[in-house]
Formats: sequence, structure tokens, C-alpha cells
Amino acid sequence: MNEDLQSKPIKSTSGMQRYIIYAVVLLVVFLLGLIPMWLKSRTAANNLAQAEHQLALSKTQNDLASAVIDARRGDYEPARLALSRFFTSLSAESSNYTDAQRSGLQPLLASRDELITLLARNDPASADRLSDLYVSYRKIMNS
Repeated sequence: MNEDLQSKPIKSTSGMQRYIIYAVVLLVVFLLGLIPMWLKSRTAANNLAQAEHQLALSKTQNDLASAVIDARRGDYEPARLALSRFFTSLSAESSNYTDAQRSGLQPLLASRDELITLLARNDPASADRLSDLYVSYRKIMNS
């Protein structure tokens, strides 16, 4: 009976198992901290992409407005350069537009060579044509 009453040593987990448990707990804590930061980073990246898209649209519209103002003032060469930048950025950003906007912009792109030629010839009629182009562009982009 004495042998039954003697306390038996409790089997302790080996040192290696203890390190594995610590590593798993540490990994879980790391992931709990990482996931919210990843979500925040993803949201910030989406906001940045959206802001860059809006900036590109604003620059494109600004180039067209500069061309209109320069042509009205009789500065045809700066107007021609601004109009060329407008058409270049319009073509480069075409993938970012909706289908309706792309189809509405096709007639504007078709008038590119004619308008640039008018500006190269210092034709005063180009100012009115550019004003019409600006109004059409704004209507297409705001719809």
C-alpha cells in the first residue's frame, strides 16, 4: 500500500514542445497585429490610386483649358503644345475611362490633327473650336 501512496512524478512536456508552443503563440500574436495593418495599407493604396486617377483627369482638363486660354490670347504655339499634351494624355488614359466616355471621346480624338494644324497656322478660328472642344470634353467627362 505504501507503494500506491507514493507520489509519482508528473510528466512534464519536453523543452522542444514548449518552444514550439511559444513559437505558435508568437506567430498568432504577430498575425493578429499584421492583419489590421495590411487592411489599412490596402485601403490607403486604393485611395492613392483613386487620387492619382483624379489628378490625371485634372491635368488633362487643365491642358485643354490652357490651350483654350492661350488661343484666345493669340499665343498659338503654347496653345498647340498644351493641346498636344491634352490629346497625348487622353490617349494614354483611355483605359481608365468608362465605355460611354470612350465612345464620346472618339469624335474629339478625330479632330486632333485639324485643331493642331489650325494652331500651327495661327488661325484665330482655332480659339472658338477649342472652346467647343472644352465644352464637349467637360460634358462627356461629367456624364
